[in-house]
Amino acid sequence: MTNSNDVLNTSSPSELPEAVQPSRRPANMAAGTIGHFVEWFDWYIYGLLAAVFSGQIFPSHSSFASLVAALLTYAIGFVVRPISGIIISPLADRYGRQVVLTLSISGMALGSLIIALTPPFAMISYAAPVLFLFARVLQGISAGSEMQSAIAFMVEHAPPDKKGLFGSFSNMASGLATLAATGSAAIVTAAFDPDTLAAWGWRIPFLVGGIIGLVGLLLRARADESPEFEASSAVEKSAPGRLKALLREHPMALLQTAALSAPAVAYYTWATFLPTYANLTTGRNTASTLAGSVIGLALMVIIVPICGALSDRLGRRKIFPIVAAIGMIVLFYPLLLLLNRPGFWVYVLVSSSGWVVLGVWQAVYPTIQAELFPASVRVSGIGFAHQIVTAVFGGTAPLIAAAFIGAGHPMFVAIYMVTIVALCLIVYFTLPETGRKRRLAP
Repeated sequence: MTNSNDVLNTSSPSELPEAVQPSRRPANMAAGTIGHFVEWFDWYIYGLLAAVFSGQIFPSHSSFASLVAALLTYAIGFVVRPISGIIISPLADRYGRQVVLTLSISGMALGSLIIALTPPFAMISYAAPVLFLFARVLQGISAGSEMQSAIAFMVEHAPPDKKGLFGSFSNMASGLATLAATGSAAIVTAAFDPDTLAAWGWRIPFLVGGIIGLVGLLLRARADESPEFEASSAVEKSAPGRLKALLREHPMALLQTAALSAPAVAYYTWATFLPTYANLTTGRNTASTLAGSVIGLALMVIIVPICGALSDRLGRRKIFPIVAAIGMIVLFYPLLLLLNRPGFWVYVLVSSSGWVVLGVWQAVYPTIQAELFPASVRVSGIGFAHQIVTAVFGGTAPLIAAAFIGAGHPMFVAIYMVTIVALCLIVYFTLPETGRKRRLAP
């Protein structure tokens, strides 16, 4: 079980190495944040444009069947994530966060370039979906090692009284990435006529994502290793040994980490499927729904660092994430029901309301997860629980939502999300209060 020393770290500030100076902190934060942005821009753009390119890469007897095939390929990337998380995360605890983060961004950028440059099915037949499948597997491996490594890297580089703020930067970056991906999808959807968009216009965001990945790669290659890792790396233990210690000594922390990650079912529904949901259920124009999602995402990006900073003063568990979970439970069903009303601003209200409560959750869960484990197994612990849960609930969310709609039960999407979040809420009441303990510790 996790003890209080584990929660507050196994190393005191006096034991941390002096290798990383405060003057290097902005560069290290930029490496973590910008690299994380690139990772998730490349990840999200697939789900947003799946309805556009599905007919080109996965032709079938109907557009809906093509979309399902594209979403199945999308989900395969999530299937790979926990495998990567289990295998690679202990390597980040053994060899360092910076090495794993550099490799992860390389794989994500390469996968995006493969998707951007793959010819359509009409030209290369089944090689097209096979290349997409390979790209998604590569991106799944990268994403499976990215999230927990980035969380640990950011929190471990933070000053003791600003860990909530610095930890929120990872999800602020992913929020900006979702915003940029949604904005890019909205721009190409509005800029091109349907035939041009389906032929090649959808490729532009993937190409841009692959190219800007080089910037993140350079930043991460020059970043410093985190001081807490340097302090804990003296504990020599193999990757399997770290996993065994994790399962034996921190079962409750693993359960709590899983519960903190499970609202990914709502995040991925809102981030990658809400525009498609609105199109399939009410016939809304995809370009307008993408534009409406941009407004909601912009609000979320503002909320995340504010709530992260407040958690350093008020504590992590109080307000966050309990209030966020209650907000999701109360709002999701009436919000999706509200989409039956026509109008652009109705969609904006629905999107924005969802992103507000998701933003409160996004702000604090990375830092809470990092503080549940000592540095020696931190990446392994977060990766093990987070990636399995995200694969099960996040990766399948668009596919399950599409299945509910196809079966004629669109409101089951809300019921499904609310049920999962309600189960998570029960676990949240068992969370230790790490924020104030850390802030007040000598």
